Amino acid sequence: MSEKTVLKKKKIKTILVSQPEPTSENSPYIALAENEKVKIDFRPFIHVEGATARDIRKQKINLPEYNAIIFTSRNAVDHFFRLAEEMRYTVPNTMRYYCQSEAIALYLQRYIVYRKRKISYGNKTIKDLANIISKNPDGKFLLPSSDKLKPEIPKALNEIGIDWKSATFFKTCISDLSDLKDVYYDILVFYSPSGIESLYHNFPDFKQNDTRIAVYGKSTIQAAKDKGLRIDIMAPTPETPSMTMALQKYIREANKGK
Repeated sequence: MSEKTVLKKKKIKTILVSQPEPTSENSPYIALAENEKVKIDFRPFIHVEGATARDIRKQKINLPEYNAIIFTSRNAVDHFFRLAEEMRYTVPNTMRYYCQSEAIALYLQRYIVYRKRKISYGNKTIKDLANIISKNPDGKFLLPSSDKLKPEIPKALNEIGIDWKSATFFKTCISDLSDLKDVYYDILVFYSPSGIESLYHNFPDFKQNDTRIAVYGKSTIQAAKDKGLRIDIMAPTPETPSMTMALQKYIREANKGK
């Protein structure tokens, strides 16, 4: 009998998700906890720290030089407009915005009058967004990003031959988890390689033992494998496109008849 099969016979009672607690009452995690009678806690394993105006100047970024902004996350939106204000730069109404997803594009409404701006968005992938940008490649593009830029992003933008530059507007930092040292959860849920990194930074001697590991996305799966972790639950898959669906499937099999 495999180790995974043995573990599936052990009832799931507690789950720790390495992200901030959802603010929406419609979060699928709330429904999961209620439907499956499990306790779900949330704790960010990483946090974001914004760059300063001095940091931006050190990167030789002069905001008025750019007439198009590429956003790949909501954090990038927040920190671009924060720093623009800090640097006393009034973003012109003629600025073009290219967002990786519709959700990011709609998030811009926090800072601009949406209907009066030139906004384009892709279907969640950087390749799709690059195809859209390639139809209007003139100008100078700025990509506000974290200090950990995914390699596929510069690759996609370089392939379409635009004049662009990335700059670190915020950093992904490891959170202090020392208070969790003696706390046990049946399942740990990770959404990014940085979460895996944080786990081992806080607990260098971490032993998985009976703890089930749930991971979302190819890069997170690879990070878990690189650390020698046993992956018990993964998403997205054709059968379980979301993490909550994957967790529900696993919990029902593990808790069946118990």
